Amino acid sequence: MLSQIPIKLEKVSKRHLDREILRVAVIAELDAISLYEQLAAATDNEAIKKILLDVAKEEKMHVGEFQTLLLKEDKQQVEELEKGKEEVEEILE
Repeated sequence: MLSQIPIKLEKVSKRHLDREILRVAVIAELDAISLYEQLAAATDNEAIKKILLDVAKEEKMHVGEFQTLLLKEDKQQVEELEKGKEEVEEILE
């Protein structure tokens, strides 16, 4: 099942609108990746599988583009991502 936009964008304050737009864009790309990879796994047709996986790879690049913009818009997100990374590294040591 594909995600729903989690919020009503028209209710978001102007100050936070751009970061919420970017989050919705990331969600859409992640949904697309999941869909294409699931479809590729379901088919035995190698041509279809190859194209679906190629498109999924492109969507992964789009996630990176939107995330880069989001991190420029939301410095708290940058800090929390770093904390999350440190926590995982600590647990895995």
